[in-house]
Amino acid sequence: MNLLGLARHGLNNFEQVAVVLVVVTAFISLLYAWLLRGNVLKKDKGSQKMQDVWNAVRIGADSYLQRQLRTILPAVGLLTIALFLSVYVVPPSHEAVQEFGAKDAQIIVAVGRTVAFIMGATFSLIVGQLGMRMAIQASVRAASAARRGLNESLSIAYYAGTITGMLTDGLGLFGGTVIFIIFGKAAPDALLGFGFGGTLLALFMRVGGGIYTKAADVGADLVGKVEKDIPEDDPRNAAVVADLVGDNVGDCAGMAADIFESYEVTIVSALILGLALLGIDGNLKWIVFPLIIRAIGVISSILGTFTVPIWERFPIKFLRAHDAEEAMFRSYEVSSINTILWAFVLAIFYAGDWRLGMLTTIGVGLAVAFNPLTSYFTSTKREPVKEIVKSMRTGPATTILSGLSVGMESSVWALVVICASFIGALVLYGGQAPVYVLYAVAMIGIGMLSHTGNNVAMDSYGPISDNANGIGEMAWHDMDDAETKNARQIMADLDAVGNTTKAITKGIAIASAVIAAVSLFASFITDVGRVQLQLNLPVLESIRVSDTKVFIGFLLGGALPWLFSSLSIRAVSRAASQVVEEVRKQFRIPGIMEGTVTPDYARVVGISTRSAQKELIPLATIAVVMPLIIGLVLQVEALGGFLAGVILSGQLLAVFMSNAGGAWDNAKKSIEDEPRDLEANTGKGSERHKAGVVGDTVGDPLKDTAGPALNPMIKVVNLVSLLAAPVIVKYQDLGVVGWIVVAALAGAMIWAISQSEKPVPEV
Repeated sequence: MNLLGLARHGLNNFEQVAVVLVVVTAFISLLYAWLLRGNVLKKDKGSQKMQDVWNAVRIGADSYLQRQLRTILPAVGLLTIALFLSVYVVPPSHEAVQEFGAKDAQIIVAVGRTVAFIMGATFSLIVGQLGMRMAIQASVRAASAARRGLNESLSIAYYAGTITGMLTDGLGLFGGTVIFIIFGKAAPDALLGFGFGGTLLALFMRVGGGIYTKAADVGADLVGKVEKDIPEDDPRNAAVVADLVGDNVGDCAGMAADIFESYEVTIVSALILGLALLGIDGNLKWIVFPLIIRAIGVISSILGTFTVPIWERFPIKFLRAHDAEEAMFRSYEVSSINTILWAFVLAIFYAGDWRLGMLTTIGVGLAVAFNPLTSYFTSTKREPVKEIVKSMRTGPATTILSGLSVGMESSVWALVVICASFIGALVLYGGQAPVYVLYAVAMIGIGMLSHTGNNVAMDSYGPISDNANGIGEMAWHDMDDAETKNARQIMADLDAVGNTTKAITKGIAIASAVIAAVSLFASFITDVGRVQLQLNLPVLESIRVSDTKVFIGFLLGGALPWLFSSLSIRAVSRAASQVVEEVRKQFRIPGIMEGTVTPDYARVVGISTRSAQKELIPLATIAVVMPLIIGLVLQVEALGGFLAGVILSGQLLAVFMSNAGGAWDNAKKSIEDEPRDLEANTGKGSERHKAGVVGDTVGDPLKDTAGPALNPMIKVVNLVSLLAAPVIVKYQDLGVVGWIVVAALAGAMIWAISQSEKPVPEV
């Protein structure tokens, strides 16, 4: 048997059939997404007023993404050329020479890595853009369905999110598998390009979308809620359309691209380490097993997401879900049980090693553990958020302090859970060579993201329900009948659940970023050692923290997430200030407060768009350039220390910001759900509510801009280091040319920081 020429890679008949079925599963995932799309688009879009609001949001989001694409294409073009030429600086791997011959290996790897980079970037862009457009289509339909009942509205919002999840699954699985089919043992040479392309686009979309959405959100809340005491999505607020646009370009497009690149990178790292193990024992199970597990995960996600609407009316009473959040968790458990069961079957009967099934189980368990863990710190039903609500009685200062403490504590427990999974890898493979343990960590990442379809569905559900709530608020603001009141309550309930699910999936995304980064860190050591062996240099087997250069790299790595977050938050602050001034100015126009004059929504959209575009290239430059400077000046082992510092500091900071922001947001919503009584200091417009709005305003750029942007930043740094490591090893003695390169990179770093600190031009 020789399916798709796979026999040349040494695969047996079962493995060949399995790899082909993995590709088929990728297409099944895409087909499921297409079928769900048709189901969602069949639903009605509601009244003309609802469609008018929706159309304004759609136009704003489309124009933002078009402008973003024009901004980032030149940078992508330059990096495409750099990746093509990188093979001519450092020759292809020994495996590539064996696979394609000494004469052709260089050009094949150069073209392959470049095409893989373009493919990774394109897939990431497709997932983000199509996911966002589907979210916009679903939001107006979910709002309309709320007039008929909770279950229909929930189904529309969740299934629209599932479309993005299935795109992520299908394209990520297809890309990694096809590269292996074409390149075989030389796959790492191209896979690095695939991972880097997806990660770079995710960074652009995360940073740009995060700044856009929070500039509008903060400006809208400070003027509308605090100063004018009007509802959140009141049509008199000039920032309200920009805010609704931001939910889509930030949470939908940005998060989809973010999780997609984590999905890519974990496949990349597992295959790189699997190929290292192949060199030790010659067994192809190390490569084929993670691909099959990912395919099983896709089928499990389809089963799980399909069952979400069923749980509310499940015939067995004690299994029945009481709200949307519980229904999603139940569906996640269905997916988890299915994946774990088949992982053990595959591990025992194919790989002959039950430990591989246990690693998948640990990964799935890690993702499941983040559901209750994040929910505990961010849900309105839990004690931490209730504590923040209590602190609002004494004003914004105590509100901020209690939220900070919640975020800090949550970060510690998140790290403990991740460490527990690593201990599991040590227990299972600790008696063997270190590369087995590193592979085990990569397999935990494969297991953790095996249900990416569920994760993205839960995340996208949040901004879809938020947008639906906003569309309803704007379209129904002058309606007070019983049906409208019921629909408003349904949308408010779904929106509150969406805040928790967004926080949970952010937690999973951050944890997956850490797992992926640790796997890439392992790949970094393996890759460096391979190049050193080829050049007859001492092989790097570990990173010595006691070495002064390494410790300097570790400290600088720990500082990078703080610099990156600082510049992101500063960008939001500057843009939000302009939005506040613009909204205040428009409120002074006669007829705006009375509702007889329509605000100029486009001006606020323009401010947010300019602010977001301004930051894209400088922040990406910092993430790409800093590891290159560290590696060239302090050498490759110090670069390893730098990566360790980025991973540790980035994880703690990202979880802290994400959970603190989520807790503040839901604490504010708890006050808004109270009966309005200004004398009793309850409900909207009360002093407690104003304190909550301040907390939420502080938390917004933390949870939706700076925190999530650290995920792709961590992986960009790791992938740049992996790609640059062979060059750094080969040219240890810099010479005059090397120092000129270092000076140019330092100049680029200074330019990027100075650009980020410049004010946003007036619209």
